[in-house]
Amino acid sequence: MDTKITLSFNKDVIEKAKQYAQDHNISLSRLTEFLYQKITSGDFQTFEDFPVSEWVKQVAEGEVEYRKRGRKSLKDEFMSSKK
Repeated sequence: MDTKITLSFNKDVIEKAKQYAQDHNISLSRLTEFLYQKITSGDFQTFEDFPVSEWVKQVAEGEVEYRKRGRKSLKDEFMSSKK
């Protein structure tokens, strides 16, 4: 059974991921699901221990930016995107 989630990514990263998915005839949802399966199937102490393939590195070039945001700002952002 599939479950929907909402994620927030850097625009450049998501555009590259969409192109990668299209080039490899896979949906962006299935690509993301595949990555989550890989992450959760191993015994990794830290994210740095996770063996990231070259194609993932190409999709996610650049530094990771973690943004801590509250529920209200997330809700406001979501609601404004629906206008």
